[in-house]
Order: sequence, then C-alpha cells, then structure tokens
Amino acid sequence: MTQTRPQPLLQAKALTCIREERILFDELSFDVNAGDIIQIEGPNGAGKSSLLRILAGLSRPYAGDVYFDNTAIDKCRDEYHEQLLYLGHLPGVKSELTAEENLTFNMKMAGYNDAPIAATLAKVNLTGFEDHPAGHLSAGQHRRIALARLWHTEAKIWIVDEPMTAIDKRGVEELEKLFLRHADNGGCVILTTHQDLLQIGADRLRKLRLEYQFAEE
Repeated sequence: MTQTRPQPLLQAKALTCIREERILFDELSFDVNAGDIIQIEGPNGAGKSSLLRILAGLSRPYAGDVYFDNTAIDKCRDEYHEQLLYLGHLPGVKSELTAEENLTFNMKMAGYNDAPIAATLAKVNLTGFEDHPAGHLSAGQHRRIALARLWHTEAKIWIVDEPMTAIDKRGVEELEKLFLRHADNGGCVILTTHQDLLQIGADRLRKLRLEYQFAEE
C-alpha cells in the first residue's frame, strides 16, 4: 500500500532576492515539514534575515513564491498569519511599557487574550521584573520579553532571527528544549543563530547555508 507523504507546512519555490543591485540568493527552493528545525547559516550579508522576512511575508522576493497549504502566502495572508509566529532580529519591545504590559500587548495582538502573563514571564526568568519599564532593563531582558511569546502560542510555524542574542547559557538551553518540544508536537522552527545548538542533535537539525554573492562589476 502506497503511503501519501504529508503536505509540507511551508514551501519556498525558486526564491530570488536582490538588494541594492546585488543578488543575495537565486532560485532557492526547499520544503519545511512538521518536525523540522532548520538553521539558516551564512556570513553577514548573505541574506539570512532577508530570507526570514520573505518566508514571514514581510518582504517580497524579486522572483519566486512562498506557499502555505498549497497557496502563495500573499493569497492566504490571514490563514497563514494564524499559523505563524515571527520574531525579528530586533526585540520589538516598547521602552515605556513594563515587561508585563509588553507581553500582554503582543499576546492580545496575536489573539491570546487569556494568556497567563506572569507564569509566561517566569519561564523566561523575568520574575521580579514584571513591573519594570522595559527602558530600564538590559538587552538580554528585552530579548526574553520577546521570546516569552514562544511559550504561549498555537502557531505551528516559528520563524526567529538570532533568538540567542544576549541570552545566557541557561536561557539558550531552555530555548533549545522548547524548539525540540515544538517540533515534536508537529510544528517547525526556522532560525538564524551564530551559536552552536548543543541540545539539538545533528539528526534533528537541518542546515541551509547561504553564501555571500559579490556584485558583478
């Protein structure tokens, strides 16, 4: 009996990205399946963040398309965003709001009105800082406020740009465990990081490398 292969969660088809007249990547195609943890590698300027923004639907490629449920994401934007959690390189934290207010705002924007905010902040080691204005907190604490959203979301597709930046060793370990748990539950993670992922074995981690393309003379 022939088994039907499951539909990929996300498909990149022949993506080409050009920035400032330089080709970052050309005709890039790959599938993202349930259970995948994909690390985008490459030197600075190779287009890692640009690729993540294209996958998240925040930027348009020069050519090619990203597909969700066999449909280009610009044709099913609402359905796609229900299944997407994107965290960019910048934490997106409002300095005038407290840690609790920032997370509450982000969770309500995502439709999670009853999220256990205090318990979620505790998971990222921010207990005792809930009422502190974010402007008084460190870069690492800003990152943890943003990452707290990962502990309370039903989105299957996680796209995260440099999530380990300014995070201590314990925080990195907890984040890797969370990625594995999310993948084991049928989700996927696409990320960039310059750090080694020690908790995620080679059998679980897919790597996609982008090379720096020099502009033609």
